[in-house]
Amino acid sequence: MKVFVFDLLAYDANLDHLKEGGPELPYPLAKRHFDAATAQRTYEEHLDAWEALDRFGYDGVGFNEHHCSPYGLMNSPNLMAAAAAQRTKRLKLLIYGNLLPVHQPLRLAEELAMLDCLSKGRLISGFARGIPREYQVHNIPLAESRARFEEAYDIITRAWTEEVFSYEGRFWSYKDVALWPRPVQQPHPPIWIPIVGSQESIEFAARHNIPITPGLGRARGLRDDIIRYYAKCLAAAGHRITPNHLSLGITAYVADSKAQALKEYGPHILYFNRTLFSHANFTETERQRQTGYSSEASTDYVRPENLRAAQNLRSEFRNLTMPQLEEQAEHMPLGPPDEVAERIIEAAESAGANTVQLAMNRGALPHDLFMAQIERFARDVLPRLQAHQVKRVPAAEEAMA
Repeated sequence: MKVFVFDLLAYDANLDHLKEGGPELPYPLAKRHFDAATAQRTYEEHLDAWEALDRFGYDGVGFNEHHCSPYGLMNSPNLMAAAAAQRTKRLKLLIYGNLLPVHQPLRLAEELAMLDCLSKGRLISGFARGIPREYQVHNIPLAESRARFEEAYDIITRAWTEEVFSYEGRFWSYKDVALWPRPVQQPHPPIWIPIVGSQESIEFAARHNIPITPGLGRARGLRDDIIRYYAKCLAAAGHRITPNHLSLGITAYVADSKAQALKEYGPHILYFNRTLFSHANFTETERQRQTGYSSEASTDYVRPENLRAAQNLRSEFRNLTMPQLEEQAEHMPLGPPDEVAERIIEAAESAGANTVQLAMNRGALPHDLFMAQIERFARDVLPRLQAHQVKRVPAAEEAMA
């Protein structure tokens, strides 16, 4: 299977003193709380880490886009991927992903074509809608999210593939455009869609035969519902699901023991869940429906026993405690190498995914631990994963039987 490391590039400047007794950081997080030296060090450390990923033989690295929050310092994942392209030689650069609804799509088409040239054809282009905070930052109505996403997708793919194109849309219009430069990969770089969960997103991905990540950290039952529905929609569009249609997000950490893994990584997982991820954001499906970001039908495909997981209650990760994490860790790839490898392979096989995206440094893991983890995982686990090939999608087989 293919092994990517998904890097959030979180900012850590000991923000605990701002929480005033609770997990919430103030929003907006004003200039006086920003430390330029921390940001400079963070960028340099992650460039070093991506160079190490390339050197140790990982298949790819994942970048993402977020705004106005210490959640991540990749306001422009394209900028980061351009820098990484100059420090690496074979590593795939997965931008997971550009937030299509909040940007000018022709500019994205141009930047991504440049990136494919700069990296000599190593780009994987992820297209995402983003989280509600991004719309607040860019003053874009949440109710326009899906229509903007689909229009931008059409513009970008046409710009990449047509000799000359014109476009008259609801949000953007162009006349007589011939894109320069063009992508190295033809007809265009691979396109993936991350963290798919709504019915409409699943249907869009299937209609265009685009690989997906079926949720991130979702319960296994909900994950399988996503895969089942995706397989049915692919079939209806004349396509057949394969393990290369799916990538799986997995939190992993190799140590001498599970206790050591939790001691080193546990506090950073808590920092990510409780402080960073939900900063000025809301995840609850019902609230997203009220804003127009999600439709009333968005979870119609979900089986009744999995509807609670589909509610995406923020309290379930914001209130995570170390004892709860210790309990969860009994079933996670955290600990000795053999256990980590076995649990990742089991998860990939159960999902039918031939690509995994590993979260090794959630919550601003210190640089020395991250670099040590990259090397140890590469030595003790990576060869076993890359030698393993997932050949079937069990949930899809059940759905199509």
